Amino acid sequence: MSTAVRKRPAAGQEPRVHGGKKPRYAFTSISDYEKLEVLGEGTYGEVFKARDRRTGKKVAVKWVRGNEAGGHGPPDMRAITREAGCQAACRGHESIVQILDVVTDAETRDVFLVMELVAGGQTLRESLWRPVSEEVTRVMMEQLLDAAKKIHGAGIIHRDIKPENVMVGIFGGLKVGDFGSAIRAKPAGVPYEECCVGTRIYTSPEQLEGNGHYGQAVDMWALGCIMAEMLGGDTLFVAETEEELLAEMNKLRDQISSTGKLDLDFFEELSEAGREVLTGLLAFNPDERITAGEALEHRWFSKPKRAEHPGFVC
Repeated sequence: MSTAVRKRPAAGQEPRVHGGKKPRYAFTSISDYEKLEVLGEGTYGEVFKARDRRTGKKVAVKWVRGNEAGGHGPPDMRAITREAGCQAACRGHESIVQILDVVTDAETRDVFLVMELVAGGQTLRESLWRPVSEEVTRVMMEQLLDAAKKIHGAGIIHRDIKPENVMVGIFGGLKVGDFGSAIRAKPAGVPYEECCVGTRIYTSPEQLEGNGHYGQAVDMWALGCIMAEMLGGDTLFVAETEEELLAEMNKLRDQISSTGKLDLDFFEELSEAGREVLTGLLAFNPDERITAGEALEHRWFSKPKRAEHPGFVC
């Protein structure tokens, strides 16, 4: 695989949706939705299944509580608008969770993001309890890379792609969700306020080193970590601190630079094409890291017979 520096597409322009218009929401009432059951819970909110009283349709609702300690107080409307806008910019892709509306509670001032309910209700993290075959990995990675291509094409960086943020449909189809850390890509040379965003073990080397001038390549590193996890059945890195993680990354970089290979149990059994994609995703220089579009054009995905959403969930 060539390691030539690739020119990355221009970024920083604010993406548009709905025929060129920015997404707008009516901010109607949460009373339009009947809460059915809690699907997940965090410090500042929860995700629950609900039924739209007007249509009878079941949806997933992300409850964004106040942004002060313990989740009390008014929510951060700037962050909510950013999350909703980034997710709305990626509407229409089958491998991305669709946002449907933003609603509020007039009394508590809580804000709720209404999204499609993914049939099956399981995350990729819950599915990866054992290694999966190269063929199944290829099918899953094709979906994730296609989602990343859509996200990046909309001028967005997700910044928290990980198995917990990927939903698995009832027939094995994957959908990237949770745009809480997403941001619109800035023009080249303009740094981001935060370097380490998202989940530590999926964070790129450039972010860990404090380089605020990162770009959409950080998502590609995360996808490389996920691909290795699919094939190996365990996370690529195990580290409690950023220093420990950087040490593990440096060890990996030394292995690749000295041997051109990864010292992983499954690596030798992986096809040459599969190894090319994995090492391309895990390139330490972000300018040499393969893009989503380039990965999808790689020969690893060009086999004539490929399973459609194999039943890998057990």
